[in-house]
Amino acid sequence: MYKLVILIEKSVEPAVLDQHWPQFLHHAEQMPGLLRESTSRVDSHLFGSAEYQLQHELFFNSLEEARRAMASEAGRMAGRILQQLSGGSLVLFFADHREDDLENIRKYRQSISSGE
Repeated sequence: MYKLVILIEKSVEPAVLDQHWPQFLHHAEQMPGLLRESTSRVDSHLFGSAEYQLQHELFFNSLEEARRAMASEAGRMAGRILQQLSGGSLVLFFADHREDDLENIRKYRQSISSGE
């Protein structure tokens, strides 16, 4: 699974972000191949030189599907709105996403501790 990750920098005016974010979501959610999405408001900054106020993730089956989605009419419109609301104070990247559930992690820990 691949995801498109959007990090909005803290320098973006929160009122502008709040005003235009629903428009961005409206278009982003119409991108072909979108499986799910996630929005996280950054609560506190712990380490590093860059500070972000929002992280948004759009999930796709493959990198190719993510690229096609960005190139679609809905993807291009979402991108324009994103640039307008952020003034370019953002980071975009693709990530090869993998996750595991807690039940499987516990099974793995048990097999290691029992010497299997």
